Amino acid sequence: MTDTDTQAGTAGGLDFAFGHCEALVKAGDPDRYFATLFAPAAFRPHLFALIAFSLTIARTREAASNPMAGEIRLQWWRDALQGEARGDVKANPVAAALDDAIVKRKLGRQPFVDLIDARVFDLYDDPMPRVNDLEGYCGETASALIRLGGLVLAEGAEPGGAAAAGHAGVAYGITGLLRSLPWHARGGQVYLPADILKTYGVTREDVVTGRGGPGLVRACADLRALARRHLAAYAAARGTIAPAARAAFLPVALVEPYLAAMERPGYDPLNTLIEIPRWRRLWRLWRASRRGA
Repeated sequence: MTDTDTQAGTAGGLDFAFGHCEALVKAGDPDRYFATLFAPAAFRPHLFALIAFSLTIARTREAASNPMAGEIRLQWWRDALQGEARGDVKANPVAAALDDAIVKRKLGRQPFVDLIDARVFDLYDDPMPRVNDLEGYCGETASALIRLGGLVLAEGAEPGGAAAAGHAGVAYGITGLLRSLPWHARGGQVYLPADILKTYGVTREDVVTGRGGPGLVRACADLRALARRHLAAYAAARGTIAPAARAAFLPVALVEPYLAAMERPGYDPLNTLIEIPRWRRLWRLWRASRRGA
């Protein structure tokens, strides 16, 4: 086999890997999928690789039979990122696409390891202890993904907006967790901070058994207010984002309409599914792209 044949085979493998990542994101994270379509085409494969990695790690609990099995899966990803995994890591299309993104876009590997470490929380049924812990969790996951996307788009230049990414990710992450509350509660997971629940006399059992009640409604209102405070801080810091990196922030345009949908009459945190029509999401993303996120 010639060097040219080897390069062609590698390119074909990456084409498959990138296509796999795009399909995975389209099916599993449509909001980020649509937002990525507004980024320049040359950057989309690596952006989809980042999101596919995040989505794969987020699904560890449902893919594993128990927490220990989940820990093993997460350790495989740590080892893969650090070059210590056994076997052909690039046989995994998400790992292959992610590695290409890290190498070609000169991304640090530690943020990916930190994201994995944050997701260990998902494997267990303990409530989120405090508001600060929730903000930290969202920072290591949603904020990190925005920041990494900005680094890809900036092509090695400083994308700016580190604080903006932090606040944007926390607002986006909290909103997503509130939307997912019905599914998480049925699965025994409680991302609502225990200190807020205690303030309103709500227990973990009230959440996971579906009892809910007025206290839970008030706790969720507090979390919406927290998301909006971070959204306002993001807006104040938006000017620090390099123009090239702004497309990484587009999903944040969907935060406010999702929060507003949770404030309609009859909203039940444990049973109401919060959705926005696709045309409206696309319109919000388009409008945000026109004004630079």
